[in-house]
Amino acid sequence: MDAQDALDARDAQVTLRVAGGSDVEAAAELFRGYLDFYEVKVEDPDLPRRFLAERIARDESLVLLADVPGAGTVGLAQVYRTFSSLALRPMWILSDLYVDPRGRRTGAGRALLREVLRRAREAGVSGVQLETAYDNHVAQGLYEAEGFVRDPFHIYFHDLG
Repeated sequence: MDAQDALDARDAQVTLRVAGGSDVEAAAELFRGYLDFYEVKVEDPDLPRRFLAERIARDESLVLLADVPGAGTVGLAQVYRTFSSLALRPMWILSDLYVDPRGRRTGAGRALLREVLRRAREAGVSGVQLETAYDNHVAQGLYEAEGFVRDPFHIYFHDLG
């Protein structure tokens, strides 16, 4: 068995699902972990749950969850649908991808990423954009292994508080 076969076999142990209203609590727990990972301070501890519940209820984002046998729901991906003016077509932004420490090295992150890409191809979008921290080398390795390339554009952000 080569390395790719091992990855594919590991991914087969991961079950993915689209989050619905009954998944909000599990998704919110993972989302809080994601916010903690990026050191985002949230004053209201219920805000992450409300935020996700609203996105899911209004179908404003696609939220995928990953389950691993023996570990439960360990991963979350959240995608926003938008448009690319340069491509003159819809595109997706993979805003959030997070795997809880108990689910790392199980293939959950790779499975979530591949499912986002599969659904994007199926939807006919021009591409999937994401960003990650400069020092998140593990995530960068995964993204590059799955075909993502660094964009030549600089990203600017103006914080409005």
